Amino acid sequence: MARASTAQSIKRDEIPLAKRSSSRRWRGLSQLWLLVLMAFSVGGIVFTASLQKGFVLFGNTQKNTNTTAKELVEDRRLRGHFPYAEVDSSLLTEISPGLSVHIDTAKALRNMRNAASAAGVNLTLLSAYRSHELQRQIFFEIKSERNQTATERATVSAPPGHSEHSTGYAIDLGDATRPETHFETTFETTEAFRWLRNNAAKYHFIMSFPRNNPHKVSYEPWHWRFEGTAAALREFEEANRFTP
Repeated sequence: MARASTAQSIKRDEIPLAKRSSSRRWRGLSQLWLLVLMAFSVGGIVFTASLQKGFVLFGNTQKNTNTTAKELVEDRRLRGHFPYAEVDSSLLTEISPGLSVHIDTAKALRNMRNAASAAGVNLTLLSAYRSHELQRQIFFEIKSERNQTATERATVSAPPGHSEHSTGYAIDLGDATRPETHFETTFETTEAFRWLRNNAAKYHFIMSFPRNNPHKVSYEPWHWRFEGTAAALREFEEANRFTP
């Protein structure tokens, strides 16, 4: 930089004083105009970029406004059923011979059955926890026996890896005095069902697949799930929030 300054000083000394002064004013004006032009250029670039950004933002806003809730949330269902992991075996407890449920479900279920019994209703536990492998057998073997398509089978049984029973929170209930209604929609005509409809919520159980459910799974008045803990609520949050 020192070398450049020296050269500039020598060059200026070679110019007569009057002209040097005029040149300095011209140079000052030139620099001023250059600054003005640069300011306009930079301003134009910023304005253009801002305008483009505004169009992009406007476009995105319009897109989001026209996007439905269903399009914004990924639908992870398979034939109407959400995926569920198998509960850790350490969290399972046997509540009836050969039937186990999540330890949180067990306590609530015992209390509910005791209350029903006190009211003269005999709630019987038909099905509880199922592993993915057991669900695979139930789904594909019966599908083959009945010559059903996967869609037909899925309306009455979840595909493997997509059954609420795998969580340990889901149970199938029946009326011990009306065994012919087990796993049938006629279960809704029993005293057991009427009692459940009026009292199950007190023990944090809800029917998973009522009539005209948004998942389009067949009506199952016998299938109930426990939602009495934060962990259980998280397990079924996606299913509860789903709207077609």
